[in-house]
Amino acid sequence: MCGISGVVGEGNVIPVLFESIRNLEYRGYDSCGMAVLGGNDIAVRKNTGGVDEVNQKERLTALQGSAGISHTRWATHGRVTAANAHPHLSYDGRFAVVHNGIINNYQELKTLLKAQGVEFQSETDTEVVAHLLANAYLEFGTVEDALRAVLKQLDGTYALAVISPHQPDHIYAVRGGSPLVLGLSPQRNFAASDVNAFLPFTRKAVYLEDGEMAVLTPQGYTLSRLADGALVTRPPQMIEWDAETSRKGGYSHYMLKEIFDQPHTLTNALHIPRVEIAALAQSIQQARSTTLMGVGTTYFVGLLGQYAFSQLAGVLVQVISSDEFPEVAVVGPGDLVVAVSQSGETYDTRSAVELAKTSGARTAAIVNVMGSTLSRLVDQVIMQGSGPEICVVSTKAALSQMLVLVRTALELGLANGRLTPQAHNAWLADLDAFPDQLQKTLNEMSGFVRNLAEKTAHFQNWLFMGRGIYYPMAMEAALKMKEVTYLHVEGIPAGFLKHGTLALVDEHFATLAFFPPKAATRLHQQTLAAVEEVKARSGPVFGIYQENDHEAAQILDGGIALPVLPAGVAPLMSLVVAQLFSYFAALKLGRAIDKPRNLAKSVTVG
Repeated sequence: MCGISGVVGEGNVIPVLFESIRNLEYRGYDSCGMAVLGGNDIAVRKNTGGVDEVNQKERLTALQGSAGISHTRWATHGRVTAANAHPHLSYDGRFAVVHNGIINNYQELKTLLKAQGVEFQSETDTEVVAHLLANAYLEFGTVEDALRAVLKQLDGTYALAVISPHQPDHIYAVRGGSPLVLGLSPQRNFAASDVNAFLPFTRKAVYLEDGEMAVLTPQGYTLSRLADGALVTRPPQMIEWDAETSRKGGYSHYMLKEIFDQPHTLTNALHIPRVEIAALAQSIQQARSTTLMGVGTTYFVGLLGQYAFSQLAGVLVQVISSDEFPEVAVVGPGDLVVAVSQSGETYDTRSAVELAKTSGARTAAIVNVMGSTLSRLVDQVIMQGSGPEICVVSTKAALSQMLVLVRTALELGLANGRLTPQAHNAWLADLDAFPDQLQKTLNEMSGFVRNLAEKTAHFQNWLFMGRGIYYPMAMEAALKMKEVTYLHVEGIPAGFLKHGTLALVDEHFATLAFFPPKAATRLHQQTLAAVEEVKARSGPVFGIYQENDHEAAQILDGGIALPVLPAGVAPLMSLVVAQLFSYFAALKLGRAIDKPRNLAKSVTVG
């Protein structure tokens, strides 16, 4: 969380710096600021609010300079105030710092600095870094040596960008547990939290590893190891995404655009080479045990995978939330841990993978962002190719990951004899046809979904429920709804209903039921029974079901009737409709859809 961008170049870089930090606003939007080198001074302007709002207050774009750093914040240490916004200045005004991560020992360092007479202007952990740099420069005499000395005092995670008039036209960028990437072009060079910052200007990127420092100038950069100062040579990568992909393309919100992007992203997932999918399936087949791991949305992606592996391959994989992995996982040599992550930078997931590797387990990952930490950390990686996902609420990346896991389960089922070649090919045919079916449904059904969302937007409490593979669909849909509407939404397996959840139900408590196809007779009847139980307590019930399901249509108070689809893709279609339902509910309620309160896109702190 939080976005960092720094730009150094010939002439005035401020228009470019401003656009780059706007491109990162989805990483945090509590506050924003810039620090710019001008002559022998650092000019800092910052305030609370989004990037455009702060620009109106502080006239960020009126600044001028050939080197600057900027930050958009998602608050961790300290309230959302102008003083706590980044950048932070040292007590002598000679160093400006922006930071993503957490300094665990900042209170101890703050106490030492206060004892030396340093006055603090903020409540943040970051400010200690700026003051320590001022002290260290007095001792070591160069910015680079001072920065190396300060980093030895820090305990925690950080991505840092530093400027100082002691070294004009330079930006110092350091990675220690939080992502940082360089963007290179003939006109100017960048340091940023992710590539979206500079995609409009260059697609040439160099990813920093933990424990590395980059020094950028208008002419180029150097990269070195913090431990011993040794220079590092790493060839740039060309980013496949383009800037236009990151823009809204005429949609009112990124969330809506990304929901409608899903037929294309599913096609990309279907075009992942079969040899890569089969290699992951083989690793699962050879492993003593396999654990799927993610957190938030990707945990529910893992739950979908658990059902797919059980049903298609006859293999039970365990699913653990990344944040709880250290507490419950028992893995070692011969075991496989498969991490699922959109950004490839999620702190809990990265930490869990590192623990698994330390324990001797083999690791794999399904990741969207090329060059991300997780993609380089694991033994085996599948790049899902969904393109940039800007809205904080994940839609297209999650659906693509689900499809990758289904494809992997199919390959495993074929390899171990659970599926015949004919059954395997029939499943693949259903998957291949799904993007076009999804596109047609999105085009034709959006109005019906909007009507249902507006009709039900007055309900403050919701229950989302499903049976079998529709249980993880209900859980993920409930997460989408609560993220973007701020309503109380509880996702459960429908079988939980009679074991306590019914106590919540009354005429003010709405339910959204996820119906399997009628051909899944047992699950369908169990879902109908659960709906009957809710209605018997005067609870209004709405549903997502197939258009030939007359029993569901008669019992529900409203819902969305979908085209009849094969069992393998019907749950995915239900999820997309639920995403759209959440979007339109949030629109009706006037929520900040792309930037929900208290959330940020990449949770890179623990």
